[in-house]
Amino acid sequence: MRDYLLTLCVTAAVTYLLTGPVRKFAIATGAMPEIRARDVHREPTPRLGGIAMFFGLCAGLLVADHLQNLNSVFEQSNEPRALLSGAALIWLIGVLDDKFELDALIKLGAQMISAGVMVAQGLTILWLPIPGVGTVALTPWQGTLLTVALVVLTINAVNFVDGLDGLAAGMVCIAAAAFFLYAYRLWYGYTIEAAAPATLFAAILMGMCLGFLPHNMHPARIFMGDSGSMLIGLILAASAISITGQVDPDVLRLFEGSTREATHAALPVFIPLVLPLTIIAIPMADLVLAIVRRTWKGQSPFAADRGHLHHRLLEIGHSHSRAVLIMYFWSALIAFGTLAYSVHSTSMWIVLGVVALSAIGLVLLLLPRFTPRAPRWAQSVVPPRYRRRKPAAVTTESLDSAASAESAESVEEEREPVPAGVNGATAIGHRSRFTDRSKAGARG
Repeated sequence: MRDYLLTLCVTAAVTYLLTGPVRKFAIATGAMPEIRARDVHREPTPRLGGIAMFFGLCAGLLVADHLQNLNSVFEQSNEPRALLSGAALIWLIGVLDDKFELDALIKLGAQMISAGVMVAQGLTILWLPIPGVGTVALTPWQGTLLTVALVVLTINAVNFVDGLDGLAAGMVCIAAAAFFLYAYRLWYGYTIEAAAPATLFAAILMGMCLGFLPHNMHPARIFMGDSGSMLIGLILAASAISITGQVDPDVLRLFEGSTREATHAALPVFIPLVLPLTIIAIPMADLVLAIVRRTWKGQSPFAADRGHLHHRLLEIGHSHSRAVLIMYFWSALIAFGTLAYSVHSTSMWIVLGVVALSAIGLVLLLLPRFTPRAPRWAQSVVPPRYRRRKPAAVTTESLDSAASAESAESVEEEREPVPAGVNGATAIGHRSRFTDRSKAGARG
């Protein structure tokens, strides 16, 4: 555990320290797209945060290779090299997309090629434990198709949820933490050495997200972009594939008997193996709903819109930070609830705890719909948000001011998109109004 924590801290430190220079590089290269209709932020914000995250990944793998207890992962398995190869390819495509806005089909093809690169080096699904049937060995073609599908789904699920400051990095960090605990339990509790690569991948992924989050929390100073979202999605999928493909389910047999009986009895242990996407259930649900919604409207499944779950939370009335925290809550509830059930499936307290936390989550989710109003006699002692609003009197002056405001808004809409300032705009401060970069003064 000490070596895993050291690897996590080094990855987080490298990612955190490199994000600042990467932000300046993104501003200098113009990797700051204009505000789009579906965007939530109000200022042009630099992308390319995935560059710092990728170098954090490289630093974590390098440190782990020189640690005595983790060096065996690189000697006995080719999975770290397979992960680095696929990650480098998907990261490069993401960097190009952050700068030049690549077509969605090109990115989809790159995702499939990255998954194929990992499969070619041995990071693939070899078998699946199916309750009531036993261990089912997969043919090379079946394993390849299933691996590619899992990688593509996970990458796009993480990419779809990357719509609010700190949302994708936080949710993936929560999922990686739950997966790390599960993989470490297999490696340490069951003495299964084949689970060591997945444990290492999850620890590095947590470090990447934790190192990037301070720069990405609301108001964000930099976005991870597709170079970051696709990268962490691929690493999360690789962790699940590593356990599912290399850990023999028969080793986890809980009692003597036939393979079918053992597999059925070990169902709670197999849950994260058979359904690794449960740890990212919220992003996956958002992905499925987005595809159904866009297809129902006759649009392309890759057409962007403002119908994601985080957009709906903002429409209900939640603030930006509260919407992100609510998504964190549900992700943690599903991920750690599944983890707890896989450890103690017979405990009724786990089920009751999940039900109670779900009820609390629903109350928090619908809280803006039921904002209480204080009675008239308590108007002077309660905060302003709970006071009853007095109807405003309609006067000639108010009509004139409304007309002038409407005309100002129409003039504002006719203006050209506002570019970033000389040093780049952040989410803090007023937006630059200069249309010529030579007229813009430098800002600190």
